[in-house]
Amino acid sequence: MYRPPNGRPDMAFVGDISRLELLFTWIVDKCNPLVREISFENAEELTEEGLPFMILFHDPEDKQIVEDYNKIVAKELLTEKNSINFVTADGNKFSHPLHHLGKSLKDLPLIAIDSFRHMYLFPDIKDMTVPGRLKQFVADLHSGKLHREFHHGPDKVASNDKVALPQVGTDPPESTFKKLAPSSSRYTLLRRDEL
Repeated sequence: MYRPPNGRPDMAFVGDISRLELLFTWIVDKCNPLVREISFENAEELTEEGLPFMILFHDPEDKQIVEDYNKIVAKELLTEKNSINFVTADGNKFSHPLHHLGKSLKDLPLIAIDSFRHMYLFPDIKDMTVPGRLKQFVADLHSGKLHREFHHGPDKVASNDKVALPQVGTDPPESTFKKLAPSSSRYTLLRRDEL
């Protein structure tokens, strides 16, 4: 039995309990939701996973944008679950990264990818609902396009591109979330250098 947060109804495992792989997958899915909220309490744990973040910075009173973000990520980006962490961040608590992006609380909500080298701002939060835009943003991270454009300016848009993001000047700041990573002197099983 899984008891979701926010008073939603309990969920029971309906698969074959003797199929441990299926049960394990279900448990991991319920215990590690696709979109998590980052806080100062769990930031070290999340950064230790070593995956870049796609962060929705939002006003804590704006519950609708968080719900919309969760739905879009579940609908379009489920296949990226093992290559990027989808998180939401209270813009009041994480105003320092906003400042590095050249943004303030009045600019919320906004989406950025933190690769732990640079932070890349999604051009327009309104485009979040356009099918394929967030997926293309993630694909541009994985292909190196965001990093390349940071150093060499925007790529020329080919006429046969399926989904072209609007061309905006790129000037991503250095990552601030990498500073929340565990100390290099802290022992962890995730760095398998001793095994």
